[in-house]
Amino acid sequence: MSFWTGKKILVTGGAGFFGSRVVEELLQRGVKREDLTIPRSREIDLRKWENCVNVVRDSDIVIHLAAKVGGIGYNQAYPARLFYDNAIMGIQLIEAARQADVEKCVVAGTICAYPKVTPVPFKEENLWNGYPEETNAPYGLAKKMLLVQSQAYRQEYGFNAIYLLPVNLYGPGDNFDPASSHVIPALIKKFVDAKENNVPSVDVWGTGAASREFLYVEDAARGLVLAAERYNKPDPVNLGSGMEITIKDLVSQIQELTGYSGEIQWDRSKPDGQPKRCLDVSRARKEFGFEAKMPFREGLKMTIAWYEEHQKDASRPHSFSNHC
Repeated sequence: MSFWTGKKILVTGGAGFFGSRVVEELLQRGVKREDLTIPRSREIDLRKWENCVNVVRDSDIVIHLAAKVGGIGYNQAYPARLFYDNAIMGIQLIEAARQADVEKCVVAGTICAYPKVTPVPFKEENLWNGYPEETNAPYGLAKKMLLVQSQAYRQEYGFNAIYLLPVNLYGPGDNFDPASSHVIPALIKKFVDAKENNVPSVDVWGTGAASREFLYVEDAARGLVLAAERYNKPDPVNLGSGMEITIKDLVSQIQELTGYSGEIQWDRSKPDGQPKRCLDVSRARKEFGFEAKMPFREGLKMTIAWYEEHQKDASRPHSFSNHC
């Protein structure tokens, strides 16, 4: 708590899925709400330089979580917007923070920055050993440039910027909008809706062979806040659970937990995305003592229960989000 005492903290994207949990974690650690600045994308467009300058003013700590994101389909439809919006927001915000003599800048990158084919588990030192998976490369590279910027600013200006690589997040309050949601909320919505409407089959993209790792959103928030408190080095740090599950097994679990009894139709004309995704999480454990706590199946149950209770509001369109 002493680290946060008296500090003014800016959390971009602090009203979103991930950011709201980070804010809760900060409040639990003794941060006063009046010391938090949480700009909303509909009010402050961080793609505009003057807004970045204004929003970082008087901040001691900047936590940059705001991002435009989506699943495979969203990345295929809007690659240019995802590249430009994420790059320009981050680059300008970090520069504005440097000019304002901000004490520390915490930047959330993305697991999409890793090369398409990376030895499993993904180690941070392999981050530059190839080009990202094509369906999300523009987004992944835009966020990856913020690592380059953070390291360059530390080298030339002595600016304390740290860079984290969160894996796919999930949990209650996720984005369930079909146009932009990620795999877990997209599947939960499909199965719950199909069950309620007696739909005989559910279509799922790809072959089911790809694997993913998932991190419960509250675990991710705790990890990020621990890093903000304890980590002050240029090297990127994976933030994950260290688990791996195939999409086929994930679909089976969600089908079972939602109670859907219909058929699964695999649409093999759609891409799988990155073939495998599982992180080496030893650096986070060593550097700032982070380990995930939420069992995956229990986290899925809680996410499904939340969606069933909030179906109407959960599927509203999203534009900016904090999920990385």
